[in-house]
Amino acid sequence: MDPYSAEGELVNIHNAYHQGQYQKVLDFDTTSFSSSNTLPARILKLRAKIALGQYNQVLSETKNQPNNPDLAALHTLASYLKDPSNGDAAVSSARNLAEKHGDNLTVQLCCGTVLANAGAYDEALALLAKHQGSLDAVALVVQIHLQQNRVDLAAKEAKNARGWAQDALVVNLVESWVGLREGGEKYQQAYYVFEELAQASATQSVQALVGQAVSEIHLGRLPEAEAALQQARDLDADNADVLANTIVLSTIMGNDTAEHRSQLESVAPKHQMLEDIAAKKQAFDAACAKYNPKFEP
Repeated sequence: MDPYSAEGELVNIHNAYHQGQYQKVLDFDTTSFSSSNTLPARILKLRAKIALGQYNQVLSETKNQPNNPDLAALHTLASYLKDPSNGDAAVSSARNLAEKHGDNLTVQLCCGTVLANAGAYDEALALLAKHQGSLDAVALVVQIHLQQNRVDLAAKEAKNARGWAQDALVVNLVESWVGLREGGEKYQQAYYVFEELAQASATQSVQALVGQAVSEIHLGRLPEAEAALQQARDLDADNADVLANTIVLSTIMGNDTAEHRSQLESVAPKHQMLEDIAAKKQAFDAACAKYNPKFEP
């Protein structure tokens, strides 16, 4: 039996992970799981710790495991995310693991993430192409294609997954990510998926609320987006993605963004939004420097 199927042991903890309920994953009682699912459950818990930014804990729990590719891959990912600016060693480790253990799913996911974050998209996609029916791998492939602005390839990947995974949670999520880039009626479809997750107490998470808010913004429902982001802030006031989207919404609404921007700079100084703003400001200043103002008497 597929442990991730509706009848499998791992379905609930796996869904909790993809719903963004990372603390729920860590609190999940796995003592009754069969021995064959002990390692997969541990891997999900370690991935949840990484998602929560608990890099030092993961590094401690996975150190000195050269003969266990799963734990070595998790160690590599935690090492990279802890300090991406000094991630050369982690990238080298990811490539080494990919070469030796490319058929291992955890290696595909963790090392694929490292390679993609380092800008080695083709290497990451080549590694992930080795997966054998993994929706986790599909989700990462879709994210990489969206990062590349290849919405067409992301949509194709999501459509293929729908063909063999049908109504799985991850398929609904990846289709919603793609839909937010495709636009039009897809905004409303994405909203339905995120809103259903965000407003049910059993599935609510910061990630679902942010997804709902982004959908609302695209649909022009700004007060509703503001309410969803407030719910997300109530759950995690320092979440970087919540702060970034609050800045976007505040800008659209003509509100001051200084407080939220200062908070984002404090909790995530290397957040993509901040780096994009800095790059655009630098480009603007460089363009301005090419022109000398002339004053007529």
